[in-house]
Amino acid sequence: MWAASCLASCCAACACDTCRAAVSGISRRSARIAYCGLFALSLIVAWILREVAAPLMEKIPWINHFHRTPDREWFETDAVLRVSLGNFLFFTTLAILMMGVRNNKDPRDGVHHGGWMMKIICWCLLVVFAFFLPNEIISFYETSSKFGSGLFLLVQVVLLLDFVHRWNDTWVGYDEKFWYIALFVVSLICYVAAFTFSALLFHWFTKSGQDCGLNTFFIVMSLIFAFAFAIVALHPAVNGSILPASVMSLYCMYLCYTGLASEPRDYECNGLHKNYKAVSTSTLTFGLLTTVLSVVYSAVRAGSSTTLLSPPSSPRAGGQRPLLPVEKAAEAEEEKDKVKPVTYSYSFFHLIFSLASMYSAMLLTGWSTSVGEGGKLVDVGWPSVWVRISTGWATAALYIWSLVAPLLFPDREF
Repeated sequence: MWAASCLASCCAACACDTCRAAVSGISRRSARIAYCGLFALSLIVAWILREVAAPLMEKIPWINHFHRTPDREWFETDAVLRVSLGNFLFFTTLAILMMGVRNNKDPRDGVHHGGWMMKIICWCLLVVFAFFLPNEIISFYETSSKFGSGLFLLVQVVLLLDFVHRWNDTWVGYDEKFWYIALFVVSLICYVAAFTFSALLFHWFTKSGQDCGLNTFFIVMSLIFAFAFAIVALHPAVNGSILPASVMSLYCMYLCYTGLASEPRDYECNGLHKNYKAVSTSTLTFGLLTTVLSVVYSAVRAGSSTTLLSPPSSPRAGGQRPLLPVEKAAEAEEEKDKVKPVTYSYSFFHLIFSLASMYSAMLLTGWSTSVGEGGKLVDVGWPSVWVRISTGWATAALYIWSLVAPLLFPDREF
């Protein structure tokens, strides 16, 4: 017994030392990826608790205080919301704390890049704290998450625009026939995929004999956007490229699909309600994948020349810096002591993770997690439909604005 106790103590000590060594190894360069890792961990925890936490939550009196115990699905979605709320509180606190950080001599700069053991402990405490909150607060957070998810989708659009424009500029910069052909082929594939997708949407969501005018309107608007993107991008005054237009057309068509797929299960024009489980699984997988890619891309691109994370007062990062020779090591030390402006907005960086927490919660809960009298789930599909459709329209407006804004305001940099 004594030997087993000693062995357990040694294992615990080794585990703590390992965690401490791993956390201390996070440098300034890798801090942004570490935040991505913490966000990914929150998704894993939420997914696990969604599968296993329901029996335990049924016994918690401040959660299960209904006259009739809700279905298991309600407890699964409630667990996801509580993990998401803890994650949201963690990143929102950091976003507020980092407001106004201008240079590396600000004490909060060290908080952003260091103190990882304490931050992980705080994250764990906030997630646990969320399970002690009453259902009314969780219900309010669930409602707020729908609007926060719409904002995150707009952030995804900005990141997508940044990625596509860099992709286009890189291939055009090669100034070779092969890359121009590659641009045309990729653009053609995206447009064919978008129009094929629209045909499938007409087949799935416009049933003959039913009044499906609203769904038809949504799909037709997405098609109009696709044609408008090409016309505006190829206009001689704009002198744009067809690649970003084709990618944005496909993305808008995807947003239209996610909106239509979010319609209530008993809606007669929703042709996917019979295969609801399979559809929700594929949508969930793709949605989580794009969410993780978005936060990783925002972390990697933070501080580059085109990213929206750069504060107006900061110098553009990402340029080529010459390596200092060995004989100038003393000058390098002096350089370290100089006050340097931060290369991206720490506050906005954490705000992206806050919005991503809301969006991931909506994906994991199927956008329908409100509870009514008697503990029954209330299908609130229409709010999520309008959030996603409105996001698609805002995406179209934002892309067209990015094309025409330089013409309207030639003296400003976009």
